[in-house]
Amino acid sequence: MIKLRRLPDLWRQWPFTVRDLPLALAFAVAAVVPALERRGTQLGDLPDRPYDALTVGVILMECLPLAVRRQWPTVCVALVSLGFAVDQLRSYHTFAGTGLAVALVSAGAHMERRRWVAVVLASAAYLSLAISLDQLGSSEGVAGFTTFYLLSAFAWGVGAWLRQNRAAELERRRHVEKAARTAERTRIARELHDVVTHHVTAMVVQAEAARYLTGAPDKLDQALTAITGTGRRAVGDLRQLLGLLNPDYSTGDPRTPSVGDLDTLVDQTRQAGQPVEFVRKGTPAAATGSAEATAYRVVQEALTNAMKYAHGSRTRVHVHHGEGETTVEISTDGPGSGGASPGGSGRGLAGLRERVTVLGGDFSAGTQTGGGFLVRARIPAGNPS
Repeated sequence: MIKLRRLPDLWRQWPFTVRDLPLALAFAVAAVVPALERRGTQLGDLPDRPYDALTVGVILMECLPLAVRRQWPTVCVALVSLGFAVDQLRSYHTFAGTGLAVALVSAGAHMERRRWVAVVLASAAYLSLAISLDQLGSSEGVAGFTTFYLLSAFAWGVGAWLRQNRAAELERRRHVEKAARTAERTRIARELHDVVTHHVTAMVVQAEAARYLTGAPDKLDQALTAITGTGRRAVGDLRQLLGLLNPDYSTGDPRTPSVGDLDTLVDQTRQAGQPVEFVRKGTPAAATGSAEATAYRVVQEALTNAMKYAHGSRTRVHVHHGEGETTVEISTDGPGSGGASPGGSGRGLAGLRERVTVLGGDFSAGTQTGGGFLVRARIPAGNPS
């Protein structure tokens, strides 16, 4: 059963010539079946002529090129048309002449270059064939020849329509892939910002503070130890991110952060010299997925900004797990000692707003009336990652 299911996939892997050959052979076999004798196209309505040795060559010329109708459509339609012309001029009227319609549809669908040149040349060749048949005594008349030409043009038009649909589908797929790549690049940029900025900011703040601890070896050693630990955590987080981006770069722990990791995050921030008051109420939902990661990122970004622009000022983190949503509030007194901190681009808060909005939540960030800065996010829970 499994092998039978794989047959369509195996069939698509074969070259076009192999896949189109059965159709070409079917037309050739049908042309020599007695029941279908003289059942082909009779352009010109000339008296039938008995089959002879040349008939075999005509049948092969009308049928076998169909095997390359997608790979070499120009060659296919040229050979089939030539065989069809000889078929009609010799009055064989074989069933193989029906292959002309298939060749025209295929040419309209798969011919890539000089399409209008091919149309003009084919029209001129058809005009020459019509004149020749008329001189041989054809009773078709202008109306008959015109009708057949329009039917042939319709077959070409069907192929051109298929070609346009195929091109439109490819363009749609390209747009979808481009949008997916853009979204992925945006996601990667956010993750890099969240992972790198927090740790690097903490290291800068800790290193700046260590400059003033040369007279206190114990405190200096503690500060340097904190810097080392922050650097190691940064490397670990980067490795996790690389593991997500490249499956071959395995880290063994491609874990998504959640509010359960906030205790560690707050401890790291305190070690960097930022006084943080942390309060958590309620119990997280059993499976909140990306909502948990978003809540973590909101707190991480707010603490990073607190260390940048209000270092040393008291910061309060309140996380409340309600029914169906998680509310996060981070307030920082100001102005603090943010002069030693690296500048920001504003990308972090904008990225957080997008994260929360995508989940159907609310996000706000701004200066408080009495001074300081407040970040607040309401994140609906129950969004599986």
